[in-house]
Amino acid sequence: MKELNFNTKAVHGKINKKDIHNSIKYPIYASAAYAFESAEEIEAVFRGQKQAHAYTRVTNPTVEAFELKMTALEDGFASIAVASGMAAITNTFFALLQQGDKIIASNGLFAGTYSLLKNTLPRLGITTSFVDINDLDSIKALIDEKTKVIFFETIANPKMNIPDIQAIADIAHANNLVVIADSSLTSPYLFQAKNYGVDVVIHSSTKFISGGATSIGGVIVDLGTYNWTKYQGLGKFCQLKEWAFISKLRKEIYKDLGSCLSPQSAFLQSIGLETLSLRVERCCNNAFDVARYLESHEQVNRVNYPGLTSSPFHELAKRQFRGLFGAVFTFELDSKDACFKFLNKLTIIKRATNLGDNASLAIHPHSTIYVDCSDEEKKLLGIDDKVIRLSIGIEDREDIIYDIGQALC
Repeated sequence: MKELNFNTKAVHGKINKKDIHNSIKYPIYASAAYAFESAEEIEAVFRGQKQAHAYTRVTNPTVEAFELKMTALEDGFASIAVASGMAAITNTFFALLQQGDKIIASNGLFAGTYSLLKNTLPRLGITTSFVDINDLDSIKALIDEKTKVIFFETIANPKMNIPDIQAIADIAHANNLVVIADSSLTSPYLFQAKNYGVDVVIHSSTKFISGGATSIGGVIVDLGTYNWTKYQGLGKFCQLKEWAFISKLRKEIYKDLGSCLSPQSAFLQSIGLETLSLRVERCCNNAFDVARYLESHEQVNRVNYPGLTSSPFHELAKRQFRGLFGAVFTFELDSKDACFKFLNKLTIIKRATNLGDNASLAIHPHSTIYVDCSDEEKKLLGIDDKVIRLSIGIEDREDIIYDIGQALC
């Protein structure tokens, strides 16, 4: 059969078992547990000798349908959907790392991810070296026998740095390291992680995937590129070969942490995938025009958006992200007071912390998302109190620009 293109996969997915009523939209199976015909059958399921759903904390038909779509869209091996983007990151690290292991991570990370790496994982004996992800020599210098993974965001939020992903993957694989990318700002539509050497790609499906901030969720996709039989951190699961990582997640970490995605959220996010490319393209095109408008505005000191030729990451973004540049960017005003004045005058754009929504959103990261970080940490992460982050939605761009213009007056 012909290999289906992206949008066809996003609409139709790949369902292992049809709905008994032939529903076009795969239904919500809102059940905690599933009955069996015999004691022998349920034993076989728990032993892994038969595939069936037993308990929704472990698997669910609606969640599985969403996972299969995500696997298809990433051209991956297998996926696990979880309760949030942070759950996706946490589950991935817990599956791969143990006491004494080290992560090399970008110094341009979302505050929640930074807190996990800086504060929580060290209590478990897992440390992180933060690095300028574009400094390949520094990455090489940090690698030692304890290093297990390299982690970065495809577009740093909100620092807006973009890594040369293939170059990083080449360094990682030369040292048998796992490459993990958070693609929340790019989605599977803008960035095909497998083509650039990524081994595990993570999404906060709350963002673009959910179809407009309808629900919280996360996805872990094993792209099938890493030889897990050589990764000793997976322990007894190594014998399962290509299934080792996903099996450890499903049978231990995901189950033990209670990270399951609700079937209701899985349904909403599966529906969101159907229009993903349409929304992402419109958001990106709107963002490009808004960024150009702001770059020419006399009250704006600087715009940090890879779509602008003034960005040092412009050519890299063009090559890696389908010629589009994302829907999120930052711009700098004269002071924190100027930022607050701007935010308070907005009438269409919402003051909110999410991104990838259908609605345009604005926030002052320094006083909100990074409020618990020290001044030193904010400096490391590139967080300035004169900067506003915009996530541009699908509204008419003329209205977005009008709202920004009047708020800057």
